[in-house]
Amino acid sequence: SSSLTEAKEFVKRLRRQTDLCNMVKTVRALLNNNSTVSVLRSGLHAIFNERSLDVTKDLFQEKLRNAKKRQKNIQLKCLKNFISSLTSSTDIRDLLSCLSSDLQTFVIKPSKSKEAFKEQASDFMLKWNLLLSNVGKILTINRTDSFG
Repeated sequence: SSSLTEAKEFVKRLRRQTDLCNMVKTVRALLNNNSTVSVLRSGLHAIFNERSLDVTKDLFQEKLRNAKKRQKNIQLKCLKNFISSLTSSTDIRDLLSCLSSDLQTFVIKPSKSKEAFKEQASDFMLKWNLLLSNVGKILTINRTDSFG
């Protein structure tokens, strides 16, 4: 039974790896297309300029009276850093390095214990997924040209 469990885990990891490889191939092809990158950047900048994410920003603010415990909007900072490093002919490794650096700065280093890290990492992932879902919805509804 342990061999079966290990085999199932191996298959899951292999599927994830395959999915990531396919995603990287797709993103590389898109990054090599100057017009696609320009349209995507302008769509993303428009979202910030139009304040389309204000509803999302409100969701990130925890309703705590203590100002020190307020959620800093690190997800928006990470997204803005990602957009600023997104240029035509940008290598996917550079984009991943940008995200990795932000995660190191905003999630990993501030964690004082393993439990704090788990809590902060899961909170970041939840809110990051929410933010990207909202960005995708806004691009889909208002900026269909941004999908190339």
